[in-house]
Amino acid sequence: MTDPVDVVVVGGGQAGLAAGYFLRRAGLRFVVLDAQDVPGGAWRRGWDSLRLFSPAEHSPLPGWWMPAQDGERFPTADHVARYLRDYERRYDLPVRRPVRVHGVRDAGARLAVDTDHGTWHAPFVVSATGTWESPVTPELPGSAEFAGEQLRTVDYRCPERFRGRRVVVVGGGNSAAQILAEVSTVATTTWVTRRPPRFMPDDVDGRVLFDVATRRDAARRAGTDAQSVSALGDIVMVPPVREARDRGVVHARPMFDRLTRDGVAWDGTDAGEGSEQPCDAIIWCTGFRPTLDHLAPLDLPRPHGVPKTVGTRSVDEPRLHLLGYGDWTGPASATLIGASRTAKPAVADIAERLRTERPAP
Repeated sequence: MTDPVDVVVVGGGQAGLAAGYFLRRAGLRFVVLDAQDVPGGAWRRGWDSLRLFSPAEHSPLPGWWMPAQDGERFPTADHVARYLRDYERRYDLPVRRPVRVHGVRDAGARLAVDTDHGTWHAPFVVSATGTWESPVTPELPGSAEFAGEQLRTVDYRCPERFRGRRVVVVGGGNSAAQILAEVSTVATTTWVTRRPPRFMPDDVDGRVLFDVATRRDAARRAGTDAQSVSALGDIVMVPPVREARDRGVVHARPMFDRLTRDGVAWDGTDAGEGSEQPCDAIIWCTGFRPTLDHLAPLDLPRPHGVPKTVGTRSVDEPRLHLLGYGDWTGPASATLIGASRTAKPAVADIAERLRTERPAP
C-alpha cells in the first residue's frame, strides 16, 4: 500500500529535486520516484572529465547556492552530483529509490503510477526523467559490417582506452567537442559533423546562454523578437575545447554516408568521391531524445516528436507537467538554473488547481 500523495514526481535528478523543493514549500504531499540507486541524477553517469558550462555561483537549484569547487571555475560532474545529494538531504525530500516506473495511466479522478514497488495514485504527476537514458544513434548503411568498436556518449568514460587508436567522433554539439578534445590527446582523431561546427565566443558560458534564452522566451510571449541562443553558436568554449582548438584538432569533416568493415566512407563529392577513412572506433555523440516511455499508457499525441505543452503542462493531459527536457518545457530547462525557474510556476499551477479542483478521495 503506497502513501496518499497529491503529486508523484517521476525522476530524482535536478528537475525532480527542483520540483520537490517547491512542492515542500507549498505544503503538498508528494513523493519523488527515482530509478537510480544513488542520488546525483545523470551527473553520476557522465564521463570522468565532464564539467558544467557555468561557474557554481550561476548554477543553483532553488533555495541553496551550489558551493564553489576548490581550484575549479567550472565544477566537475562529481561535484555537481554531490551537490544534488546534499541538496536532497538538506530539504529532506521524500525520494524513493531505486523505484522504476513502468507506466503512468488514467485512473479516473487520479493518475496511476505503476512501478516495481507498487502503484501510486495522485491528482497530478510531474515527469522529470530527462534525456540521458535515450541517446540517438543514426542508422547508416554498413553499421553491422563495421568490425571496430562503436559507443555512444553515455558509454564514454575516459580517453585512455583509445590510446594509440584511430577514432572517429560524430556530432556537432558540446559532448562531441569535449570528448574529441580529450581523446585527441591520446589517439588519432577525425571529427565528423552534419554541418560545420559553430563555436561560441570564448567569454560565453551557461549563464549567458540562460539569460539569452530567457529574453527570447519573454520576447516571444510579448509578440516581439530577440536573439536566440542558436545565434551564438552550438559549442561552449570550455577550457579543454579551447586548448584543442589551439592544437588544431577541432576541424570537422562532413558526415560520412556509410560504414565499411574497416572505417567510414563518403560517396559524395563534398569529402572527395569514394573517400574512405579507416578507424578502430566510432563515438556517436549524436544527441538524445526525451525519456518518456513511462507516459505511453496515456497515448499523448506527439505532433513534433514530443507531447504538446503550454509551459510545462501537457495540453492533452492537464494533470501532467513535464520538467527539464529542453526548451519546449521552458527556457534552458535542461540546465540546473533553468530547471529551478520552470519548476516554480509548474508547482504553483498544481497548488492552485488542487485548492480549487481537489478531487474526492
